[in-house]
Amino acid sequence: MRIAQIAPLYESVPPERYGGTERVVAYLTDALVDLGHEVTLFASAGAKTKAKLVASRDQPIRLDPCPLKSDLAAHLAMLHEVRKRADAFDILHFHVDMIHFPLFEDRAATTLTTIHGRLDMKDLADVYRRWPRYPLVSISRAQRQPLRFANWFETVHHGIPPDLCRFAPKASRQLAFVGRISPEKRPDRAIRVARSAGRLLKIAAKVDAADAAYFRDRIEPMLATPSIEFVGELGDEAKSALLSNSAALLFPIDWPEPFGLVMIEAMSCGTPVIAWDCGSVPEVIEHGVTGFIVHSEDEAVRVLAKVESLDRRRIREAFERRFQATVMARHYLDVYSRLVQKGSAHEPHLHIV
Repeated sequence: MRIAQIAPLYESVPPERYGGTERVVAYLTDALVDLGHEVTLFASAGAKTKAKLVASRDQPIRLDPCPLKSDLAAHLAMLHEVRKRADAFDILHFHVDMIHFPLFEDRAATTLTTIHGRLDMKDLADVYRRWPRYPLVSISRAQRQPLRFANWFETVHHGIPPDLCRFAPKASRQLAFVGRISPEKRPDRAIRVARSAGRLLKIAAKVDAADAAYFRDRIEPMLATPSIEFVGELGDEAKSALLSNSAALLFPIDWPEPFGLVMIEAMSCGTPVIAWDCGSVPEVIEHGVTGFIVHSEDEAVRVLAKVESLDRRRIREAFERRFQATVMARHYLDVYSRLVQKGSAHEPHLHIV
């Protein structure tokens, strides 16, 4: 099958450090190539990919030192190039939210759009009502809830390469928090849980400019405790080492998380996840098998006493069965085939959940 993958231009594909969407696009693209398909990746220059690369920008927007740049202009230029080449593909798979909707409306039947972000924001509902013919993929069933009326075609969970993170049959007593410093990610909860449990917590996280005040005013004062260590953003190798050597990943979110890639990264190391019951968490974590789903800090502290009793090999096996990149790619191939061979995208499919 001839497949176009259209990635956002904000980060490298895959990102050098923090970044979700571009990371998933990279893993999906390579897995599709490994399965024998002809894949073209539209992304910024420098992407590390097994596919044919069409570089739509000289560098990722985030890494560009130029103080004045337009992400809208960059993405429109890329979509213009996709449009020129569209007849060369059986499927155009978009990962750029909804920006392509006005430009490809006449050929929506041969597109697939994976929605990677949260959907409980003002103005989004009007967009999905205005362009109802685009088949949509959610990355969790929970992600759909704010826009249950939309043209949902399938849910496809993320996957990562099996050799991305190092499996460890045993680990230290330390805990890990990996991701982004922001109010909805609740690093403050992770710090209080670790303190109450008397465990070392290593925080590997990105601080966006928008969250700098939150970090300075709320989180930085909490780092004075000797058992709390802030290590900043980590690359894949260092992140793997941190997760592999941790007794558990703390995932104390306070928002409708669409997926949460770090949960399956931890699982691939055999590391259990202690996660709050929000968004996609119940779809990813098997309570008592791959981690624990909790509702309070006190409950998180209590289950930490049981976390070493979980079988790390069984956690790794659950990852291999459910969340490998090849599993994700095969699921998407099934969706592509249904769209192309059966023509089922020509009419809206209003799957209500």
